[in-house]
Amino acid sequence: MDDRTWVEQEFDDLDWYARDLSGETYRGCTFRDVDLTESVSRGATFESCEFSNCRFNASTHSGSAFVACDFRRTSFFGATLDGCKLTGSTFVDCTLRPISIHGGQWRGVLMRGANLAGQELGGLSLTEADFSEADLSGASLHGADLTGATLHNATLRGTDLRGARLLRADLASAGLHATRVDLDGAVALAEALGAVVEP
Repeated sequence: MDDRTWVEQEFDDLDWYARDLSGETYRGCTFRDVDLTESVSRGATFESCEFSNCRFNASTHSGSAFVACDFRRTSFFGATLDGCKLTGSTFVDCTLRPISIHGGQWRGVLMRGANLAGQELGGLSLTEADFSEADLSGASLHGADLTGATLHNATLRGTDLRGARLLRADLASAGLHATRVDLDGAVALAEALGAVVEP
């Protein structure tokens, strides 16, 4: 293990303002009340870490991985995530807007009840993601992969789903008023509501 890798460590009540996390690796670590405002990372790795009452406000992360992490009451206000991997991570009572997201792998993320209204989520890999009861009104999921995603009771008012992959997506109870879809999306929505689509 090198001096840029931490395993099962606890970090409490720390001021990591503007810290450069590039190339650092954390596995099974716990972060409580850590201020990461304006921190930056490139190629950092966080695996199975827990973040509680932390702040990533105005931080910038490029090509970094937050895999199977648990974020609770953590703020990402004004953060930028560029090409990051968040596979299997959970967000509970987190501030997720405004946030800038540019590509990346978000497979299996759990964002139940999250407020993502008006956010740009286009092109993301969101397969098997759980957005139950989330507010996605006015958000763009243009070209996103929502295969197998759960949107139980999610609000999709005015959401852009054009070009999105909706195979096996649970949309039956989603609020779909003024949702924007293309022809393939319209077929997927019809099938989700029980219709049999025939040529």
